[in-house]
Amino acid sequence: CVCPFNKWGSQCLFQSRVCNLNQNLTCLNGGKCIPSDEYIVSNRKFKCICQKGFSGLRCEIIGNEINLSFQENIKLSQSILVHFIEVFDDHIPINGSTFQMIPVNQRTAAFYWAHPFHIIFAELDDQNYYLILVQNIYHRSRRINQEIQSKDHCPHINEINQTLIEYHLLRRIKYYHEPCKNSSLNISCFYDDNYFCLCNYFGQQRIANCFEFQPKKKFDCFGQSNCQNEAKCLQDRSLCPQASICVCPRCFYGTLCQFSAQGFGLSLDDILGYQIQPHITITYQPFAIQFSIILTMIITIIGLVNSILSFITFNNKEICQIGCGIYLLTVSIITLFTVILFVLKFWILLIAQMIYVTNDSFLKIQCISIDFLLRICINMDRWLSACIAIERVIAVIRGTSFDKNKSKKMAKLIILIVFIFNISTNIHDPIHRRLIEDNENEKRIWCIITYSSTLRTYNTIMNLCHFFIPFIINLISGPLIILVTTRQRKIIRNQESYREILKKQIQEHRHLLISSTSLIILAILHLIIAFVSDCMSSRNDPWLFLIGYFISFIPSILTFPVFIMPSTSYKQHFSKTYERYKRTIRRRLQLVS
Repeated sequence: CVCPFNKWGSQCLFQSRVCNLNQNLTCLNGGKCIPSDEYIVSNRKFKCICQKGFSGLRCEIIGNEINLSFQENIKLSQSILVHFIEVFDDHIPINGSTFQMIPVNQRTAAFYWAHPFHIIFAELDDQNYYLILVQNIYHRSRRINQEIQSKDHCPHINEINQTLIEYHLLRRIKYYHEPCKNSSLNISCFYDDNYFCLCNYFGQQRIANCFEFQPKKKFDCFGQSNCQNEAKCLQDRSLCPQASICVCPRCFYGTLCQFSAQGFGLSLDDILGYQIQPHITITYQPFAIQFSIILTMIITIIGLVNSILSFITFNNKEICQIGCGIYLLTVSIITLFTVILFVLKFWILLIAQMIYVTNDSFLKIQCISIDFLLRICINMDRWLSACIAIERVIAVIRGTSFDKNKSKKMAKLIILIVFIFNISTNIHDPIHRRLIEDNENEKRIWCIITYSSTLRTYNTIMNLCHFFIPFIINLISGPLIILVTTRQRKIIRNQESYREILKKQIQEHRHLLISSTSLIILAILHLIIAFVSDCMSSRNDPWLFLIGYFISFIPSILTFPVFIMPSTSYKQHFSKTYERYKRTIRRRLQLVS
């Protein structure tokens, strides 16, 4: 039997009271007391699991607190890796490392280290080192406040002298005193592929004091790493480690770096999540959040006005006699749903991260549903726009033989088929969504989606299909209609030149070109942003993806200017409907008064 806490024995029937003595003060500073098994011969009746920043048998030792700040001209990465070196007279130095994410819009980081050390240096990005502290004597329970400046940068030996690296190691290292003696370089440290060197004063001159350190060393926790996606595994000590952590490569995150922020179509959680500062009012939130709030309000107002005006235009028996009118009426309804879901998604994310909403049921329901429904709405809008383009091409080709009743029936069937197709090709999204609690300092709850490599490939292919197929249909529909009508007119009007007829057809069908061109331009912008930016690094620079995310909603909120304003017939229907609604409202107001 594996016994729970405070129980022991072959069947866990005996209760241990050692952790209940002394009014739970067996372990200090918030440490957790674990009783030892009575069958094990040991001088210690219990063991303490200490909180971060404390060590010792009873967590009585306060660890060293290192508070770092960075000069404005130093470019920060998403994370910082700090190396602690303990030096011995008759033994090789011991290297310990720890890792910390740097909060967005902050230039500070805090660490706790319970082991002895003499040298501390930080690693930003890949092999970009800065010296933090050098001390001859280790002081326990010390608070260290240090500002990292440009002069603390430790360059590679190649940056100082490119010819030295070509020498054999034994010959090369003899010249390592020269960079320290050169006052014009003004460096405090440097490194190569095998050594890390400090420039120390020895008498009246500065010399290099080097110790073994391999910046290209493979970090895999000595083959026991559980980190995914080629992430580095770091241990706090090379000998008898007590803790390990995964350092994620670019575009991956999570405790084991198992979550990807790569690919086409990121959600708002990936883009803005870390930008939202907890327990801070909107006035003091980062500019990216304030800008997003303003843009969300603009999109909401335009979207609501657009969907209402489109609905009152296309909710007309005369327009809905053909399939094109059915498609446009459905698009106006979908636009309304898209705007509502978009607003809910944005404000739920903002409020949940600002005030730390911890209601798992509410967060899980919105996590599974809203992004999935948003994707369905956006894809339906794209496909129905493509259906409108196809309907117009068929109507032009068939001319007077075009069957309106059949078109109307086919439109209703196609809308149902497109809806089922969208759900079936995206149903994997809600299935693989879940909540995780990440970043132990901030205790945030994230809505994340986890795919296997095969499913990730399938998801990418489906996203591209839902984007490119409607895009290509809209691209060719307008020119195809003009070419077909020009050829038909040329057969009837032999005396006119083909160029003159083509100009007239372009003028006559310019509303088709305007609508398809508008959709194509917006789609191209979204496409460029999605593929140029490769993957999401939301902690530092979300702007490119943020713009791409908002652009993806613009076609949905432009039904009125894209389809109604360029068309003379649709504008007339809108004017008639508007006047009818206005008269009805006036009549009812008069009855009320």
